Amino acid sequence: MPKLFVGNIPHSSSDVELQQWVEAQGFQVESAQIIRDRSTGQSRGFGFVVLNEEWKLKEAITALNGQRMGGRVLTVNEAVPQRNGASPAPARSAARSASDERRNRAS
Repeated sequence: MPKLFVGNIPHSSSDVELQQWVEAQGFQVESAQIIRDRSTGQSRGFGFVVLNEEWKLKEAITALNGQRMGGRVLTVNEAVPQRNGASPAPARSAARSASDERRNRAS
């Protein structure tokens, strides 16, 4: 199943609110999870949404990235597994990778 990384989520939001927000944008959601601090239980401001339809992944990223939820502008990317097997991370955009590469060459 395709998984989205959603960043800059309002700290007061719940998993259900995140799921309902994505569904209100016209996408079918299998699950939504906001990542929380293990010791305090406070939201870390990002989460993951699993879509029911794999072919809608790019459409969802385009539609949701930059939209507002609870007054905050969200960052939405494809989630990719971290190399060490931990939770998925956002995919790096080509534009950001190119700017990082230019910065590294300038150093």
